[in-house]
Amino acid sequence: MRGTTASPATARPAPRRGDPPVHRLEVRLPDDVPFAVGSFDSIGPMSRAAFPHRHTFYEIVHVTRGSGTHVVDLARWELSPPHLGVILPGQLHHWEDARGLDGSVVLFTPEFLVDHPGDQELLRRLGERHAWLRLDPAAHARTARLMAELAEEYAHGDPGFATVLRSLLHVLLVRAARLAGAGERGRAPARAPGPVPGSGPAAVAEEFARLIARTGADTGADGLRLSVRACADRLGVTPGYLTEAVRAAVGRTPGSLLREARTQEAQRLLARTDLSVRQVAARTGFEDPAYFCRFFRRETGMSPGGFRKHHDRRAASIEAEPGRA
Repeated sequence: MRGTTASPATARPAPRRGDPPVHRLEVRLPDDVPFAVGSFDSIGPMSRAAFPHRHTFYEIVHVTRGSGTHVVDLARWELSPPHLGVILPGQLHHWEDARGLDGSVVLFTPEFLVDHPGDQELLRRLGERHAWLRLDPAAHARTARLMAELAEEYAHGDPGFATVLRSLLHVLLVRAARLAGAGERGRAPARAPGPVPGSGPAAVAEEFARLIARTGADTGADGLRLSVRACADRLGVTPGYLTEAVRAAVGRTPGSLLREARTQEAQRLLARTDLSVRQVAARTGFEDPAYFCRFFRRETGMSPGGFRKHHDRRAASIEAEPGRA
C-alpha cells in the first residue's frame, strides 16, 4: 500500500518465522503526512490481500461494490455493499473470494490524529465492537461524499491540507460511531470522547492502552511480554497509580486488560498462522507452554489445540508473497 511512516527505501525488520506479514504505511517523502486515501485500485493490490496480515496503521474501507468475505481476527462478514469497515493496528485481516471489490480506502497512523486525540478511542470502539457497518442509502451517500472530499484534499495538497484531512476524518469517525450506537438496542448513540489531557491519569491510561496494543503491529515492540509492574516502569509511574488511572478510565484493572489482550493475540495466531502452541505461547509473553495452556483454557474454556481446530479457516493463499504494503 502506498502512502507510510517510513520511506520506501527504509529497511524493514524481517518477521519472525511463521508470523503473518506486517505492513507499514510508507511515505513518499520525509515530510509527507502519514496518511493515504484512494480507491482499491489506486492503493494497490495489497488492499485486496487474500492472506492474513496486519498493519502498523489504521485502515478504513468504504465498500461500494463486490462479493466475497472480509475476515478480521475471528469475525467474518459476507459482503453485501455498501459497508464501512475499520481495521485496527495489530488486527489480522484478509479478503476471501473477493470479486469486483470496489470503493475507497483510507490509511493513517496513530500519530496522524494529533489534532483529535480522542479519535483513537472512537477507532478502538469501532474496531473492537462495530468493525463492519451496513450503510443505508443516506449514510452511504454521506460517506461517499466524505471519501471524495478526503481524496480531493489529499490529491491537491494545498496549504493546510493535513489539518483539513484530520477534520474530515474526525467527521467520518463521529458519524460512524453514531451509526454503531444507533444499531444497539437500548443504548444511546455513541459520542466522541473529549480530548485526552497531556498528563494525569487519563493520559497514563491512554499510554497503557497503546503499549499493550503494540503487540503484533510492529515486530520491534511487544507489549504483551510485559507484566503490569513492567508496564508501570515503562510509563514512569507506580503499579498502584497505573491501576487507579486505568480503573478510573475504563472501569477495569491493568491486569485484566493485559490478560484480555494476550488472549486475543493468542486466538489470532492460533486461528490464522501455522505457529506451534509453544511459539504462540512465546509470542504472547509465556515462557512455559504448559502454563500458557492453563491460562488459555481458563480464559476461553478451550485448549489451544481445540480452539485452533474449531476456528482454523485460513485462506488458501496464506503462503503468497505479500509484496509492498
